[in-house]
Amino acid sequence: MFAGGGAFIWLPAKAQHHAHPHHWSMPHVRPRPNHPATLKVTQIEANVTIKGQVATTELLLSFQNPGGAAKEGRALLPVPSKATLKSFAMEGPSGKIEAELLPRKEARQIYDEIVSRLKDPAILEFAGLGAVKTGVFPVPPRKTVRLRMVYEELLSAEGDRVDYTLPRTQAMVSDAPPWKISVDWKEAGGIRTLYSPSHEIKLERDSGKKVSFQLAGKINPGPLQVSILKRRSKQAVASFLSHSEKDDQGYFLMLLSPPERDENAPRFKRDVTLVMDRSGSMAGAKLKQARAAARQVLGGLEDGERFNLITYNESVESFAEQPVELNEEVRKNAHQYLDHLRVSGGTNIHDALTTALGQVTKEGFLPMVLFLTDGLPTIGETSEVKIRESVAKANGGKRPIFTFGVGVDVNTPLLSRLADDSRAVPTFVLPSEDVELKVARVFRRLSGPVLRSPKLSVGGDPGRITDLLPSALPDFFEQDQIVLVGRYFGQEKLEFTLKGHDGRDEKTFTFDFKPSAKRNSDFVPRLWATRKIAVLTEALRDLGADSSMMGLTGNATSANDPRMKELVDEIVRLSTEYGILTEYTAFLAREGEVFNSRDAQNRIATGNFVGRALKKRSGNAGVNQEMNLQKSKTGTVDKFNRYVNEDLKEEAVMKVQQVGHKTFWGRGDQWVDAEATNLPAAKSTTVEIGSPEFFKLVDRLVALNEQSSLALGSKTQLMIDGKLYQLR
Repeated sequence: MFAGGGAFIWLPAKAQHHAHPHHWSMPHVRPRPNHPATLKVTQIEANVTIKGQVATTELLLSFQNPGGAAKEGRALLPVPSKATLKSFAMEGPSGKIEAELLPRKEARQIYDEIVSRLKDPAILEFAGLGAVKTGVFPVPPRKTVRLRMVYEELLSAEGDRVDYTLPRTQAMVSDAPPWKISVDWKEAGGIRTLYSPSHEIKLERDSGKKVSFQLAGKINPGPLQVSILKRRSKQAVASFLSHSEKDDQGYFLMLLSPPERDENAPRFKRDVTLVMDRSGSMAGAKLKQARAAARQVLGGLEDGERFNLITYNESVESFAEQPVELNEEVRKNAHQYLDHLRVSGGTNIHDALTTALGQVTKEGFLPMVLFLTDGLPTIGETSEVKIRESVAKANGGKRPIFTFGVGVDVNTPLLSRLADDSRAVPTFVLPSEDVELKVARVFRRLSGPVLRSPKLSVGGDPGRITDLLPSALPDFFEQDQIVLVGRYFGQEKLEFTLKGHDGRDEKTFTFDFKPSAKRNSDFVPRLWATRKIAVLTEALRDLGADSSMMGLTGNATSANDPRMKELVDEIVRLSTEYGILTEYTAFLAREGEVFNSRDAQNRIATGNFVGRALKKRSGNAGVNQEMNLQKSKTGTVDKFNRYVNEDLKEEAVMKVQQVGHKTFWGRGDQWVDAEATNLPAAKSTTVEIGSPEFFKLVDRLVALNEQSSLALGSKTQLMIDGKLYQLR
């Protein structure tokens, strides 16, 4: 049995007195809880320690026997093909156990034998890997034992990038045992950045030479993939991952670490203007938190740096006519100004922003704006489009505008676009969250970017790079991790040039990209599709930007608008092909919806986009959309297709599976390849699992590096070389 999401195949034996050391047994990939011989897998732990390029992986697998009689089993644990088995032991009352490391060829022979006897292809997901085979181990009745395995491997490196992979099945199983994964990675020369395309990671420790993180709970199925970029110098560092498609084309990912700040160089002083809402809705806790955030900004600035505080309701008032240089007296006066601040009236966002941006900048200072509001534009100009146009025109000093939306009664697309357009970031503070804490998380950016207004160009034949996302780069801040994805044509080397200003001089960095002919980075196309869908969805949101009711709803863009049709059609196509579902396209996973005609799919999707993306600009429905968009623009691939719904609760979609480069949709008890969703079943060729024809297909999948498609087991329809096969 595959422990769903697991890194091993458990081969249960029968009761002790019936066990045979050479008899492999392999039940169906889905658990059968009433089977009398079933052992329950209760926990899987992986502890990974990496020093430079040497990785040591410890696996701890807990088996429980819930029955009243002793049970026996043995296990195959897929491991990287070049791994070395360091130790194997059994913890618990059952004593020692032997284990043997099988090279890839021998592991494949055992996989084939198991499939031939039990007609279950799922085990062949791991064809191409080595394996560790255990001896028979007993589990006493109502007891738990743990298998402990340690293997070591030399990690591959490409330039300054080192990659690690923990094998885990790609099948998404609802009752999978819980995983706990911990990774400690040490690099003597230093680590510039750590990146995982497969899982969301939050570093717990980062000393510059050692990074650590943990994962637990309901984590993405599929292998854990992690990369680091080594610290070689203070210059910008980049590395490329590519995934080849047919006809000499493919997708690529550029992992970019910006240059480090030169501590010996003179630093720009900051010129910070805090623009704070004082409308009536800010009364009570919101005003208290806003004051605390303002004091935090004051405390973070040094004497000699510039500061101003602009407050607004229907009118706009300022602490000072222009930003003033901080000293003890100015700080005292600013704190008194905050103490006497009172709330009332409406919300004049337009005039507050244009006032802040109209201030005179001073040479040698880095100007920026922190804009905080808890409401919609209700006074003066209320049109999203006109507010954005006015702000762009007024922002001659190119100040980044860090926006903070407090509560849910804010125009979320407006705040998001104001930040994006000025190379800053938006932040949304939910009613249960702390404004001061959210400001603190953004505060490190107030030290200023290490590279301003960066631009990326491609030399030689730039037409070979298309659909590069993001199309406009944000300012690069210290310790940022920039991930770009795009499509390429041709196999010849390309040169990327990055230019930007570090505060003193114009800087130029060049990086060579040589596309790979391999198909071993299947996450790259799906990550590109995730980003592309987010960009198209933002474009749809923009169609509703002309407010008609003080920002509460968008304009009445027609569902027949050609722009609407083009955007919706492309989103539906990408969602169907790549299995990337959003709150607007989750309907595709309902029984039969993805198998409807494209016209029928588009009609439903259009209704969803008109009703939500265009018309819902604020409230829970506005905030949740912005939360989902930010995740899609910056996050990793989520195989559960989780999104936040209008009640600000998380939902997941389980009727679509992203396996390798392929997408499979559920229809009854079948999993159907996305390439075949509109093909009649009569055109498929039935192949018996375990037959010679089946193993020929397996060999072809291995050659294409698509054997992970077999993770879904029997009753799968898949396309290979343009032909549809039905496994049975």
